Amino acid sequence: MTNNDAAVEAPSSSRASSSKQQPKLEITERVRVLCLHGYRQDGDAFKNKLGSFRKFTSKYAEFVFISAPHIAAPLESAAEPVPQQRSWWANKDDGTFKGTNKGGPAFGFQESLRLVEAAWKTQGPFQGLLGFSQGACFVGLICGLAKKKLTSIRPEFAVLSSGFVSGSLVHMSAYEEPISIPTLHIYGLTDEIIPKDMSASLASHFKNVEILEHSGGHYFPATAQQKQTYINFFQDRLQEYLEHLELQQSSSVSFVESDDDGDANDAEVAAATAAAGSDLDDSD
Repeated sequence: MTNNDAAVEAPSSSRASSSKQQPKLEITERVRVLCLHGYRQDGDAFKNKLGSFRKFTSKYAEFVFISAPHIAAPLESAAEPVPQQRSWWANKDDGTFKGTNKGGPAFGFQESLRLVEAAWKTQGPFQGLLGFSQGACFVGLICGLAKKKLTSIRPEFAVLSSGFVSGSLVHMSAYEEPISIPTLHIYGLTDEIIPKDMSASLASHFKNVEILEHSGGHYFPATAQQKQTYINFFQDRLQEYLEHLELQQSSSVSFVESDDDGDANDAEVAAATAAAGSDLDDSD
């Protein structure tokens, strides 16, 4: 679909009868996706690792990568603090993170949420989120917070690779309501860092789910075997996005036409009123 295909023109009669310009919507031919890396990675490293994946889907999606801040535990919490590392949050008292940890804190989470919210606003517009490992856990949390309107981020779809439900106590409420946006969940059957059951548990909190299993471990797969699944998923998301923009364009045109009709009716009423007044003056 091209920009011209997506445009909707008003009838020529409406254009002739109005000097107002129709509102224009910028229609891109790719969805834009904000990407969140895993623990101790950064945006550049994650981008490099997803080279083949990005090549598969480049016709349909553009990917933007950002980096997590350096997180450390509060001094009073860590007996022997470890050096700061890039992490979306820490769930252990020593300032580190482990996906299988349960009942721990979430040091730095609010800082990271503000960072992602700022990127969503200043580097957008975006339609989707993508995450790997801790980044996928973060994407799941953001989707849950968006459902409850507790973040300014509003993803229309998400891709979660080697994701899991956060064990931090403060995050439990984010999973209270089922999430209806389309999601693709990817995980390895031999993943020893985030076992497949943990990723399946995260997927159970979503209603519109597609599962992609692979035979490997803890990585984002991008071989010929997965290529068509990725293409199909992003084709569908792009189609939905363009249809939504077409609907917006159509609604905007209808509004302009209605406004023009209203102006014409006002002019007719004014003319009729003036004529009636003239008749009254003549009778006097």
